Amino acid sequence: MIEIINVLLVDDHAIVRAGLKAVLGVAHDVRVIGEASNGSDGVAMAQRLKPHVVIMDLTMPGGDGVSAIKALAAMPDAPKVLVLTMHTEEEYLMPALKAGASGYLVKSAADRELVDAIRAVIRGEMYVQQNAGRVLARGLVARDPASEERTRFDRLTERERNVLVLVARGYSAPEIGERLSISPKTVDTYKQRVNEKLGVTHRAEYVRIAMRLGLLAEE
Repeated sequence: MIEIINVLLVDDHAIVRAGLKAVLGVAHDVRVIGEASNGSDGVAMAQRLKPHVVIMDLTMPGGDGVSAIKALAAMPDAPKVLVLTMHTEEEYLMPALKAGASGYLVKSAADRELVDAIRAVIRGEMYVQQNAGRVLARGLVARDPASEERTRFDRLTERERNVLVLVARGYSAPEIGERLSISPKTVDTYKQRVNEKLGVTHRAEYVRIAMRLGLLAEE
């Protein structure tokens, strides 16, 4: 369990970042470790500082938030991304969530909900602002996550599928290599391909996908 949640702020307005630091300063378990004024700088800073959570605006000059979220999601040990925006329209929110954000919050509610939202995404939850549920309903409820994951899974090669299942079952790279008669280095190459195709980085995500698709029923 993380005792102190390290947070990186990415927003093009210095006064907004100052306000967010003031809000977070009262939380005993949250610490702001860096600030960036655009998405590109935010990604570079995240690679260097390795925050647990990145609070990301969506519309910024010099590097937008959605592109930055995609880049952050592709990082090893990717941080959680919490979108903090003035926009509630689906045209802004849905691309961010599809890119890999763990939740969103409008800026007008930051003083009341930001700390709770940070704690929620660290617990692995999706944080959705309560009064914006209808926006998500239009874009998310109609989609079946398992169906989407099945579609992406079907794009994997047979060897990539085997590696995914074995990783989900807890086997190490040498153990997988022995089972599949390939080297551990080759196993790592297949894992990287799976990560890129499915947008995953951690074994827990392998397990979640495998369970949803019923791939762990038999050894």
